[in-house]
This record gives sequence, structure tokens and C-alpha cells, in this order.
Amino acid sequence: MNESYAFGQAAEQRAVIYFKSLDYNILDQNYRYRSAEDDLIVKKNDLLIAVEVKARKSLFFGSPEQFVSPKKIKLLVMAMDHFIQSKELEVELRFDIIGFIYENAQWKLNHIKNFFIFLIKCFIYNI
Repeated sequence: MNESYAFGQAAEQRAVIYFKSLDYNILDQNYRYRSAEDDLIVKKNDLLIAVEVKARKSLFFGSPEQFVSPKKIKLLVMAMDHFIQSKELEVELRFDIIGFIYENAQWKLNHIKNFFIFLIKCFIYNI
């Protein structure tokens, strides 16, 4: 296992712990459909959340959430569409990003709820 992969896995496990601490149910981890993968699928009440986990060791090149490309967004949506249809679910769906920065031996978490709405606001207001 290479160092980058292990770092990503550590971030995903921290995200799992985070969601469990908020009483979310973890439905799936690393859900794959074709070339698409959702890091976490969590649920609370009737709200289903697809979670992309990004981690960086520094902000030098940008924040973790800046590394979610348009292609990745398309793949996230494709995987969730398959997940929902294959299980015949009728739920409200939200896409979140969990960004981690690991600096000075500390993990810092940034949870962006409704990531797509966040992107639209950034585009409109040029944030």
C-alpha cells in the first residue's frame, strides 16, 4: 500500500467517525459503479448523502475541495443514480464534500454541505 493511498484511507475513516458521531448511518463505503466511485454514502432520516472525501497535507496548492473536478462530479452523480435506482429508493439526495488538511500532526475537517449549491454560489459571486 503506497503512502498516498494510506493517507486517503485514513481521511475516509475519519469521515466515517465524524458522520457516526452525528448519528448518520453509513450505508456504503467506496461504492463503485463502472468507473465511478462515491467515497461514502450516508443516511439520516430520509436524507441520503453522497460524500466525497479529499485530504491534503498542505494548502500550498489549494484547499482539498478545489480538487473535485467537473469530471469527478459527473462520476459522483452517475454512481449515486445507480445506487438509488438499484435499491429503488425514494429519498432526498445531497452531495457533500469532506475536506481534510493534515498539518502539524493535526487533522482539520471542513464539511461542505450541498457542495453543488456551494459551487454555484462561488461561480456567481466569484469567490
